[in-house]
Amino acid sequence: MIEVAGALFRCLQLGANMMLLGGCVFLAIAEVNTATSGHPWMGRLKRTFPWLAILLLIGLIGVLATTIAQATGVSENAWSPLAWSDFLQKTRVGFIWILRAASALVVLAIALYIRTAPSTQWRYILCASVAALTIALGSLASHSAAEEEALLATLSYALHLIAASVWFGGLPGVVLAASSVSVKIGSPDERAHMSAVVSRFSALALPMMIAIVTSGVIVADRMIDTNYAGLVATTYGWLLITKLTLLVIILAIASRAKSVWVPSLKQDSKTAAAGGQKLRTWITVEFVLAVILVIVATLLANAVPVKHDIIDYWPYPFRFSIDATWDDWLVRTIVGIGVVLVILAGLMLPLGRKKHWPTLWRIAVPTVLGILGVAATTYPIAVQSYPETYRKTPVPFDAISIANGVDLFTANCIPCHGPQAKGNGVLAKTLPKQPVDLLTEPHTAMHTAGDFFHWLTYGRFNGIMPPFGEKFSEEERWDVLNFLHANARGYQSRIITPRILPQQPFMVTPNFSYAAYDGSSGTLKDYRGKQGLLLVLFSWPDSRVRLDQLRTASPMILKTGTAILGVPMTELPQEELALAMQGMPFPIVTQGAREISRSYVLFRRTLSIPDLFGEGNPPKHMEFLFDRFGYLRARWIPESDASGWTDLGLLTQQITQLDQEREILPPPGDHVH
Repeated sequence: MIEVAGALFRCLQLGANMMLLGGCVFLAIAEVNTATSGHPWMGRLKRTFPWLAILLLIGLIGVLATTIAQATGVSENAWSPLAWSDFLQKTRVGFIWILRAASALVVLAIALYIRTAPSTQWRYILCASVAALTIALGSLASHSAAEEEALLATLSYALHLIAASVWFGGLPGVVLAASSVSVKIGSPDERAHMSAVVSRFSALALPMMIAIVTSGVIVADRMIDTNYAGLVATTYGWLLITKLTLLVIILAIASRAKSVWVPSLKQDSKTAAAGGQKLRTWITVEFVLAVILVIVATLLANAVPVKHDIIDYWPYPFRFSIDATWDDWLVRTIVGIGVVLVILAGLMLPLGRKKHWPTLWRIAVPTVLGILGVAATTYPIAVQSYPETYRKTPVPFDAISIANGVDLFTANCIPCHGPQAKGNGVLAKTLPKQPVDLLTEPHTAMHTAGDFFHWLTYGRFNGIMPPFGEKFSEEERWDVLNFLHANARGYQSRIITPRILPQQPFMVTPNFSYAAYDGSSGTLKDYRGKQGLLLVLFSWPDSRVRLDQLRTASPMILKTGTAILGVPMTELPQEELALAMQGMPFPIVTQGAREISRSYVLFRRTLSIPDLFGEGNPPKHMEFLFDRFGYLRARWIPESDASGWTDLGLLTQQITQLDQEREILPPPGDHVH
């Protein structure tokens, strides 16, 4: 009940605010001289302003009450003075509400003054400005204000609402002015003035619509991010589609009004009256649709954004994927043909009007071309999907999960998939359908984690791949998927060398946690935003010379702001570990070393040593250089990269180069997708 009341109050305050702003702008446009300022329709519009301001205040009070009840979880707090006082004094939303309420009171005072004082443009402009401030302050408590780069997001959202208000709030004025023309009220000069007012508003509405669409695209893009599937599987997505559908219909009416009905108002009285009647009728329809649009927009502003929503169940048997289909030349060709057909469909609309085609042909030709174009564009990139396709993995992409996935894969999957998941197990050739290569082929990029989860749970190819839903727990199935993703990323890492690729932080590796011999502990994420990291995977005593070199060079490396962390690749007896640690100025991992080494050994492949056969041949020493934002940027493997970082000048040069780079991408996520 509280949620419903809150939605109603939000619609009330937003609608009243928008109509106040737009109505003032419309009257400012209409008020060109005192001779026409006393026209009855202008007085009727002006008298609504105080009532709209009162509704705005009522809506704000209702929003505050319902917000407090929802925030505290106690319905009685909706009318508790103590709860109101705490909320207004101790929360950012409460402070913003105080500013909005103060602004709304100023709007009410100006509206009362306008109703009794002689009409002038500056009074309307002042009222519109304060009403716009009230709307802009509301954007500070929106989803946009909580985003990264909040200033740009908030300004875009505020512009979207203000531009929409100028258009939406002006529609009642257009209806009243058109009524004056349609019933032939007043002298020809007055009708001419009414026509000029409507024409000026029509001219203003075009840039407002451009601002609405442009700012709306920016806001929607931030709320969607890359989760486009959520457009047809979340509440936010369906509300956005509804809003866009209403906007398209409204734009069609507005286009017809601007091109046909508004120009007719400047013609003879009979034509003007007929045009005014049609304009009044269709603008009334447009206003009703706009009211529905405002309601939908209010619900949209309070829905969970697509990028934050969880799609636990995908209701469609297909999805659209460029990644999974674009490598096929036939797909690219058909999609190209479809794009051409869609363009032709658009060109047929003005061509049909210009050539005076029969109505049936003007509708049928673009429609058929459009349907064929959309089909040709979408069908080739459609791939099979499952209820779990867009399910987000609850298990982080970390070393513990991957190490567990390695164990599960080794115990259950090697006979068919092979020890490195290349699809070359000993039983592979005996199967009716051979397993796919999950190492070198981009299957983990072409399919979602949810796809793999479905296959692991229910099997595939009519039982050729058995189901593991009963054998593995849900967490274990996600562990296997994390291993497969790490394994595939390890193959992609073969292009990484001891020299960084400038401005290209593309490689995401697993997070890990550790406890060290010196008592320190932490995770890979702890270094993000603070310093880079040189991760050293070593064998003892094979890496003894290198560790001695790092012991000597560590003051110089640490001085650059890059930390060093050593990880033994095999479990060391206590006495050997103490020997390796002797005089070591950087931590050596004791707890978590097994998981880290099992995960990061997957990133051993290079262009010169792809290591694709048998069980693989992990090197005895590996070093990874991470930038301060969490991306793997360089790697040195003595067995394949020769002297490499034994030249400490080269190593410090790479560290310095990374330290000079700005943040190019946000820190990597904690889960695979």
